[in-house]
Amino acid sequence: MAKDERLSGMVERVVFRNTENGWTVLEVAAEDEFHTVVGILPAIEAGEYLQLTGEWGEHPRYGRQFVVQSYEHQLPNDTESVFRYLASGAIKGIGPATAASIVQKFGGDTLRIMEEEPERLAEVRGITLARARTIAQAYNEQFGLREVILAFSAYGLTQSEALRCWKRWGAATVETVRKDPYSLCAPGLRIGFERADRICMGMDRPPDDPRRIEAGVLHVLRHNLRNGHTCLPQDKLIAAAMLLLGVGEAPVLQALEDMMHGFTVRTETFDGRLFVFLPDLHMAERYIASRIRLMTGFHTAITPLIEKNLETAERKNGIKYQTQQRLAILSAIEKGVLILTGGPGTGKTTTLRAIIMLLEGLGERVEIAAPTGRAAKRMSELTGCEARTIHRLLEVQWDGTDMPVFERNEKNPLDADALIVDEMSMVDTLLFDSLLRALRPGCRLILVGDTDQLPAVGAGRVLHDLIESHMLPMVELTEVFRQAMESEIIVNAHRIVAGDMPVLSGKTGDFFFLPQRSTEDTAQTVVDLCARRLPAGYGTSAFGDIQVLSPGRKGEIGTVRLNELLQAELNPPHDKKREWRGENGLLREGDKVMHIRNNYDIVWTRDGGETGTGVFNGDIGLLEEINVREQTMHVRYDDRVALYTWDQAQELELAYAITVHKSQGSEFHTVVVPVYRNPSQLCYRNLLYTAVTRARTLLILVGSRETVQSMVENDRKTLRYTGLCRFLQDAQELF
Repeated sequence: MAKDERLSGMVERVVFRNTENGWTVLEVAAEDEFHTVVGILPAIEAGEYLQLTGEWGEHPRYGRQFVVQSYEHQLPNDTESVFRYLASGAIKGIGPATAASIVQKFGGDTLRIMEEEPERLAEVRGITLARARTIAQAYNEQFGLREVILAFSAYGLTQSEALRCWKRWGAATVETVRKDPYSLCAPGLRIGFERADRICMGMDRPPDDPRRIEAGVLHVLRHNLRNGHTCLPQDKLIAAAMLLLGVGEAPVLQALEDMMHGFTVRTETFDGRLFVFLPDLHMAERYIASRIRLMTGFHTAITPLIEKNLETAERKNGIKYQTQQRLAILSAIEKGVLILTGGPGTGKTTTLRAIIMLLEGLGERVEIAAPTGRAAKRMSELTGCEARTIHRLLEVQWDGTDMPVFERNEKNPLDADALIVDEMSMVDTLLFDSLLRALRPGCRLILVGDTDQLPAVGAGRVLHDLIESHMLPMVELTEVFRQAMESEIIVNAHRIVAGDMPVLSGKTGDFFFLPQRSTEDTAQTVVDLCARRLPAGYGTSAFGDIQVLSPGRKGEIGTVRLNELLQAELNPPHDKKREWRGENGLLREGDKVMHIRNNYDIVWTRDGGETGTGVFNGDIGLLEEINVREQTMHVRYDDRVALYTWDQAQELELAYAITVHKSQGSEFHTVVVPVYRNPSQLCYRNLLYTAVTRARTLLILVGSRETVQSMVENDRKTLRYTGLCRFLQDAQELF
């Protein structure tokens, strides 16, 4: 493909347009030929003259296409082109007949009249003054987006970004950004502080402009949400803002004081140290603390009937519940809220089945939820009861900025008498806040988790804070069942948690270690295992059974590099396989892919014909088809096929190798983990433990014994600044 080629011509017709992201397919006439042009062209209509820059490509089904990178447009100025433009429906309120009348009256001067003297449209028979003004407004709205695209191109912003801003501010977009470039930092626009700051500096604004300082402070707080912090100590926040902005302490202190007075941020003092919160996180942690405290005051007496039902269940199922299991089961019935924890093989699932049976025996409606789709599916399989993602349970909708809005809330609570939430270590503060708001008064809450797993990807450490507050009933299952002890995966998982080296000398069983001399050897061994050795020795498939879990994304054994190697080996290029390059890299028909964000708008169809919507963060599937002309993809997830638009496909990435963090809540038949001189920030006990416990049948560590040992010995807990534990303790004092 030749790059940076040019094409100039007249738009004959708009073949297709995605109004959400602006992706457009045009038919352009140039030099007595018609050409297919594709790209983000949200404001282009028939009759316009375009000067396009891009590259030619050959589609295997639809032929030659010109893929646009940038463009300049010129409005039509001759009578025929103006008529074609207006008759195309580009301007709301003007159809072919009205277009003919207007052009007959004003000729090639029509568009100037519409922009500068719109009242003159009333000179045309059949157009009143009121209608002339309506047409003028529609014309101005149409060209407002053009103005935004043109103005934003000078700032280095893309047409997609211009479209997102236009949807938020409409005709006021350019003026809004010129007045305050830091408005581009708003959540949902996906532009960010650094780029907004470059735009502002290009306008010769002073570095200590109060709006810049405030935007910088908010950026530091928002950025640290990704590090798990719901708040920051004021001293650390000021230091980070000074470094980011290149200013002294005084303007940051002044901006922070103004933000406190204006309630742009909230503050709390813990042990004599001032902490700064974003308002929504402060409100969420405050609410969680007060609601949990109310729930702990709810009690139900244990009746002889419940004890008898439990004994009947033991006889029927041939089970003798351990002491801690019985305590957990009866506490779930008696208490308003309960935390149930325990490692692999300690009987959490058996305990949950008994809790569900007893609650349903009391006539209570029990709901089961988990943070991810894979975790929910696993819970359904283990308990025999339907489990849903928390987002699905709360009936999520997405607003114009792609932020979740839940239909279930205080005004429309869940129809449940008891709620069981699995994998609580993965639940962040804002999600837990939304969940609690959707519970009816008196609804029981059973929180299940493993405190040795990695914390939530989002802000907060809810499960740990609930436990450390000592405000809630908690039962920890510690005794490993005898049959579980037959698994070396489970035995070694408990050794890792205890700070002991796993047994790496096993020659048979379900846990193996393959020593390597370098990162390159480690990576190649991982590829060889997936492509040849495991399929040949165990009959497993790299697409359905084997999952590579890497500590991180970067480096020779990071997911990015491993996915490149595994894709090249397992699904190499082929002239019959179409490809697509998105924000997350190259995808090819036949690739193993992962969906990386909950999206409840994606349509899917089951093999039996049933249709539905929703694909979840962490779902892994097979990319079956790429349709370049229609800008769609088909991805198979087990027995259903999801249809992606080009824009939705940005939420896909290769999944031959995924990070350990992304694997949370999932379980795989065979897990391969590269461990060789991991970066220090990815070399700790909880990470190794989480990776090991993702394997159901076979676990293989590949790399360095020294790296495994350093991970086991490093029991550092990732520091997260939160206020929940303190708010829980304060709530206890209030009651």
